[in-house]
Amino acid sequence: MIKPVLRAAILDLYDGQANQGMRCIKEMLEDFGEKQGIELDYNVYDIRGKEEIPTLEYDVYISTGGPGSPIDSEGTRWEALYFSLMDNIRQHNYLYPEAKKYVFLICHSFQIYARHYKLGNVNKRVSTSFGVMPIHKTLAGTKESLLNGLADPFWAVDSRDWQVTQPDLKRIRKMGGEILCIEKYRPHVKLERCVMAMRFDDAIFGTQFHPEADSAGMLFHMKTEDKKKQVIEQHGEEKYFSMLDHLDDPEKIVLTHQTIIPLFLQTALQSTLQKI
Repeated sequence: MIKPVLRAAILDLYDGQANQGMRCIKEMLEDFGEKQGIELDYNVYDIRGKEEIPTLEYDVYISTGGPGSPIDSEGTRWEALYFSLMDNIRQHNYLYPEAKKYVFLICHSFQIYARHYKLGNVNKRVSTSFGVMPIHKTLAGTKESLLNGLADPFWAVDSRDWQVTQPDLKRIRKMGGEILCIEKYRPHVKLERCVMAMRFDDAIFGTQFHPEADSAGMLFHMKTEDKKKQVIEQHGEEKYFSMLDHLDDPEKIVLTHQTIIPLFLQTALQSTLQKI
């Protein structure tokens, strides 16, 4: 019996910078393929560094986080190629609703997508957000299938200097999207709560946080001197060690890691099987 095949393209926006995210994404794809008993073939495309762009031959596109400003790259050649791909995927999905391509956008990808399609205001945070943070669901988020099994709030790895605020709800809904998660409510801080997750349409999903992050990768980051110093300076030593405790908690980032992207892949696989 021939195994079903799911083809995935990893859109690498790390621009050559060392990271744990790529390892996590590759391992998640391989683990999903093994658990489902399918052939999961994937290729990595260096978007920013080498301007490598995949065709529409894939079932799934996972677009990574990355360093730097999500604003300064506007008008670059790599971005033009990247959004040409996104436009082609959206057009394909409109023309062939029974054979949709699925896209997952993480952090930097989430920001540039929101900026390009004018879905909100992309701006720099007052301070870096880094650590294991609570993510709060909206009403739409409580009904979102990819968040099934996660509490409200649930916990995820957050690592960013930028954010999406002032969402254009009318434009988001016109595109078939909904805001699913927002930042922690802090009544003592007079700053807007940013958007943390959005369903851009029924096949394109994005998170400001890092659902691919696992305990091993996060522990590596948290124990580097720079990150340890940064967290302690911003949040205090007690908060730093509390974050370390969160890493192995099965109800925190372990559960998030095991839930969101695997459910996204499951949705894509079911759609692919229906085409066979």
